[in-house]
Amino acid sequence: MKQLTGVELKRFLRDYKRQNSPGRDIAVLLQSVEYPYNVGSIFRLCDGAGVSQLILSGITPRPPNPTIQKVGRGKSKNVKWRYEADPLKAATNLKVEGYQLVALEVVEGAVPYHQYHFSSKACLVVGHEDHGLTKAMLALCDSAVFIPMFGKGRSHNVHAALAIVIYQALFASFDARRSVD
Repeated sequence: MKQLTGVELKRFLRDYKRQNSPGRDIAVLLQSVEYPYNVGSIFRLCDGAGVSQLILSGITPRPPNPTIQKVGRGKSKNVKWRYEADPLKAATNLKVEGYQLVALEVVEGAVPYHQYHFSSKACLVVGHEDHGLTKAMLALCDSAVFIPMFGKGRSHNVHAALAIVIYQALFASFDARRSVD
């Protein structure tokens, strides 16, 4: 195998994207994700996944921030993002826009992420690194997914968890019996 670089890499990714559109509109809402390192990683993830919009809310730091820029490799310039001080208002607006709100949280009734059937227009909602999502935010969410943990740890880092779930949401097949469109 030969590693692709430069023009070859750009062509490869361009051609793949043209032939393999996931067919889903994915948005991401961050409720008070506190650490700039995580926010920068999420910007880079959202760029790579082609997220339609990233909403930063609450105490979430935002660009310009040197850590966000360095970790995110400047992807805040490529990703459509906005800041909304009130996370509940942001969530309500997303619902009005037709998004199904899916919390990434271990709560009663949560479904393993790989068994969940995402709608064609879904917003993944993640919360604070230590406290997760608030009860009020969970009440606004349509459903919740979790990542099964088989080791001693109870969770992944917020940006790692979002990466796992976002690609599942992009590429999992549609199932009208369980999705909410």
